[in-house]
Amino acid sequence: MAKNIEPKLQKIGDYLRLEENAVFMIPEYQRAYSWGTENCDKLWQDIVDFVGSDSKDRYFFGTIIVNCQDNDTKYGLIDGQQRTTTFLLLLKALLVNVNIAIQNTANDADSASLRRGLQERRRRIMQILYKVEAEDISDEPDREKDAEICRRTLILENRSINENTRYKEELAIILQAVDYKEAEANAFKIKYKRNDNRYTNFFRNYKFFNNKIKDLSVSLQNSIAKAITENCEVIEIKSWQVEQAITMFNSLNSDGLPLYDSDIISAQLYAEAESKGQQDQFSDLWKQVNEQVNELTELGIADLNSILMQHMYYTRTINRETVTETGSINVTTPGLRRYFININSKPLQDPIQMCTEMLNLARIWKKVSKYSLMKVLLKFNENMKLFLASYFYRFREDEITEEAVTPILISMLRLFAILELVDSGYSSKNFKTFLFGEETKLADSSIPVEKIEQDFDAHIRAVWNKDGIEAAIQDYDGNVLVYLNEYLVAKERNLDFTIGPKCEIEHIMPHSGHNLQKIRKDAGIDSEEEFAGLVNKIGNKILLEEKINRAIGNEWFRTKVSTKLELKTGYIDSAYPIARTLVSAYRDKKKPYWMKTDIAAATKMASERITAFIFDD
Repeated sequence: MAKNIEPKLQKIGDYLRLEENAVFMIPEYQRAYSWGTENCDKLWQDIVDFVGSDSKDRYFFGTIIVNCQDNDTKYGLIDGQQRTTTFLLLLKALLVNVNIAIQNTANDADSASLRRGLQERRRRIMQILYKVEAEDISDEPDREKDAEICRRTLILENRSINENTRYKEELAIILQAVDYKEAEANAFKIKYKRNDNRYTNFFRNYKFFNNKIKDLSVSLQNSIAKAITENCEVIEIKSWQVEQAITMFNSLNSDGLPLYDSDIISAQLYAEAESKGQQDQFSDLWKQVNEQVNELTELGIADLNSILMQHMYYTRTINRETVTETGSINVTTPGLRRYFININSKPLQDPIQMCTEMLNLARIWKKVSKYSLMKVLLKFNENMKLFLASYFYRFREDEITEEAVTPILISMLRLFAILELVDSGYSSKNFKTFLFGEETKLADSSIPVEKIEQDFDAHIRAVWNKDGIEAAIQDYDGNVLVYLNEYLVAKERNLDFTIGPKCEIEHIMPHSGHNLQKIRKDAGIDSEEEFAGLVNKIGNKILLEEKINRAIGNEWFRTKVSTKLELKTGYIDSAYPIARTLVSAYRDKKKPYWMKTDIAAATKMASERITAFIFDD
């Protein structure tokens, strides 16, 4: 009869010690190794506190779920890969330091007991890490023999498609090194990063443990090594059915990290693909999805959970799940996990199709994120992405063009500019309910874009009035509309415009600095109260390159708009339209000042400009 599940309370040393032909395996769908030194610090402190308490009890480190495969020779880590990997790194750091301690401990009667203890720890850890018999391990560290043992076998195989390919060998590099220096020399170095940031999580955590251990007394090193292998425990739950293991994974979270919805959904997708014999095709697609999404994450556009959320919004929309039987709009949104697993599991039943659609969406985001107007819109409320994505599903990545998306981007920008200005939040009917109702049209390629533009225009004009919006812009002291103002100025002057990667908000009249009192006086400002009411107005803010902004600091206006400064740079070198306009208007004046009247005039112009854009005048 087939086995079902087998829970067992295990010492960590026994859990980690595998049979000669067995290996831990991180499945394709698992997350990358994401524990950082903060997680290791908590683990380390728990162990140190436990050892210091002299408790006779065992210390419990949670539940591990293992899927047994290939005649129990592959132990797939369904839940527990972060802890298992980290324990291996910790044990290696202990082994390296125990070897040093043995060599540095006197071989006399007074130290005999401690030396025996260290030698027992050495044997126990090497048996775990290298599946070697005790009699094959020498009492004293022997570099040549130890190096041979370290290279015999690997205890963990990483198949995760979410792990950077170059990082997958890092654990093996650390475990196979005979000492810390060898591991450090062979560790992967990430380009363009410095100090510890140039290392992977694997080596950073190994280094963290090594530094902690080497600062301890030899006797405490011995006690900690013994405690970890003999006095700390986990519940190991073995399963022989991957679907069953994943179901348990859905309900347990014992590793101290949140179980992201994307982890669980990817596990379900992989299990479905495996049941259909499509696991290789799925793994390749999922790897591509992760590569694309990782690029989007670096750009601050989307992560895997947000792409899944956008896919859920689209799926609910085309199924008309957001419209009630009476025709009203239902804006209640289920969680990702609940939706795809409990409410509508149909997309998960076709993992290739779902993965292909997500890959296409991720590629579209990467493409449209380069458009100038999209760069502006990305500065606004994140929720707009949910509805834009439904529109993107009309296209394949090679079909979408800037011309095709511009009308929708403008409509979204008009609405979300209002959200920046009014007291009612996104969840109000004027935003969320309207967008949910409009989403069915956004996703439907048979609906002309002109119809959607008309809906946005009619909604804006029906709900808000120009005078109220213009007055709100006059009082606006935020930063987001500064990006829109710059874009509109560029449009007025037929200038090229794009938001660079290192762009900052510049206060034309500085809001701080040692010259502030004099600058205020030159500007005709009589009091701090009046200054506070002016300095953050939209007319006093422009976009500026980081390099230029840092160079000019809190200089006088006449310095900022002058020609090249000695060893510095000013507005004259900026590519942004308002900075260039200010240079043209003021640089030839003998003593140009930026007055409170200038701020008022610039604010009025920005208010009129943005209001005209919002109401399409």
